Amino acid sequence: MTKTLDVITIGRAGVDLYGAQIGGRLEDMGSFDKYIGGSPTNMACGTARLGLRSALITRVGDEHMGRFIREELQRHGVDVTGVRTDPERLSALVILGIRDQEQFPLIFYRENCADMALCADDIDEGFVAKARAVVATGTHLAHETPRAAVLKALELARKHGGQTALDIDYRPNLWGVAGHGDGESRFVESARVTESLQEVLGHFDLIVGTEEEFHIAGGSTDTVTALRAVRAVSSATLVCKRGPMGAVAFEGDIPDSLDDGQTGPGFPIEVFNVLGAGDGFMSGLLKGWLDGESWPVALKYANACGAFAVSRHGCTPAYPSWEELMFFFERGLVRPDLRNDAELEQVHWATNRHGDWSALRTFAFDHRSQLEEMEGYTPAKGAAFKELCLKAALAVQDGRPGYGILCDNRIGRSALHAASGSGLWIGRPTELPGSRPIAFEPELGADLGQFREWARENVVKLLVFCHPDDDATTRALQEERVKQLFTAARRNGLEFLLEVIPSKVAPVDDQTTATLIRQFYAAGVYPDWWKLEPFRTEAAWTNAVQAIEENDPHTRGIVVLGLDAPEAELAESFALAARQPLVKGFAVGRTIFGDAARAWMRGTMGDAEAVSQMAERYGRLCGQWDAARAEARRNAA
Repeated sequence: MTKTLDVITIGRAGVDLYGAQIGGRLEDMGSFDKYIGGSPTNMACGTARLGLRSALITRVGDEHMGRFIREELQRHGVDVTGVRTDPERLSALVILGIRDQEQFPLIFYRENCADMALCADDIDEGFVAKARAVVATGTHLAHETPRAAVLKALELARKHGGQTALDIDYRPNLWGVAGHGDGESRFVESARVTESLQEVLGHFDLIVGTEEEFHIAGGSTDTVTALRAVRAVSSATLVCKRGPMGAVAFEGDIPDSLDDGQTGPGFPIEVFNVLGAGDGFMSGLLKGWLDGESWPVALKYANACGAFAVSRHGCTPAYPSWEELMFFFERGLVRPDLRNDAELEQVHWATNRHGDWSALRTFAFDHRSQLEEMEGYTPAKGAAFKELCLKAALAVQDGRPGYGILCDNRIGRSALHAASGSGLWIGRPTELPGSRPIAFEPELGADLGQFREWARENVVKLLVFCHPDDDATTRALQEERVKQLFTAARRNGLEFLLEVIPSKVAPVDDQTTATLIRQFYAAGVYPDWWKLEPFRTEAAWTNAVQAIEENDPHTRGIVVLGLDAPEAELAESFALAARQPLVKGFAVGRTIFGDAARAWMRGTMGDAEAVSQMAERYGRLCGQWDAARAEARRNAA
């Protein structure tokens, strides 16, 4: 059978609730960040980020957390064919915090959880046969039912020519040899656990663990003795992690000194969070192993991925993309606290964003002042009309990817919230309409602290009326406020769209917008999206695209705004913009909703007619954009 997967991990899948306050007791945590967790889940995501075709076999609950796990796996590109939904059990939870470099208070909520009900019947032979390797972890060997599932998967992998690996991942309390309050304990001697592990070590081609984990697997607190005990029952390559001393690999007999094993370079970084470091290490190791690299190279990958993990908050979110890892190797270590390395963090953010937005056809109805000035407008009618706009957008989208809306929270709150989870790209404005210099909507708060209340799928949108000829005071103030908003958005995990309109300020030429783009990058602003005016010349587009790409090769792209232009004029501008691959689509508003809004506010048009007219116009623009892009591709070919 063709191997369409590189690696299948099997075992724990849960939700990590990570204390956001650093240095305090878990008892005193006031807020938590939510991530997916569990070693096999972390490794599936970590290897997917490095470019491997990864999958996970586990169970999740039939509830919100179970759906979160499944959806987050899919966002990371992990195959979820082997993820079963358990209607009777809840997904596992872990509540944890960071006290200091050594202490990480942790509580497992795993009583009769979904993933521990994984059984042999959940293992599909055809699915396992697709993988080049199956990776197990220790926890699922601790109980009879999931142990049977793991052993079946390992046997099927070998039957179909796959390789097998074990991350010992010893958690004493999950083996029942430590109490509920001892979640951070990493070693308790147990002859029962040692015997249970040694019964299965012969099933593996690769076994990975810390010195303490090899102590439990080998039944001795002397590491060399323990490794030799493991070697006596397994011919696997043994990789022993030694903390700040790196890791060593042993393919044959175990020498008298650990220093005589194969090693890879380490990285002198600041330890911020040791949780999840082993899963990051394993992800890098699996990448090197399955790519056929030598052990020193594989250990280099592993050590670097572990270094990223210990320097950042969270487990899965900390792991690098392949592009990020290569950037790190090429550029080198600049500062030991990687999470504060601005250049590296930008690459991390930009290469780990979720979602495919290679096309983006956006119905923009975030307008506020334009509606408020219409005859018959009231706040209630404005909110109701924006719900009609959303209905029109959803009618055109029809469940397909590549469609979006721009909607505000002041008038359009009900529509904005209703759009969540629809599959639409959702941009949300922050500027006070017409303000120059920029002023923000009061809802953001004086310190922009209200971003913590935003849905994570909302994209922060900011419109700036600016021009290269602005006086120094105006330019400095605007750049300061853009940087403030960008920083707050990034801190809250929100993507950022920057819209610049120079033509309303002063005359423009082919270099005007490109100059502005460079100015904002120089100020330290790296938008995920740019929203730009429809240029009249190909030179203006070429200059703008070049200004973006020379500063940020990983930007999401550009959308073209409409400026209330007639459809024929928009079609003409689409034809020019579509020649630039970095332009992903459009964001048009009044051309779509203007006539309907005026008639509906006056009471001369009903709901159904308004929705129908807007859907027709939006759909027609989508068709015009798609045709322009197809024509551009034909001409380029």
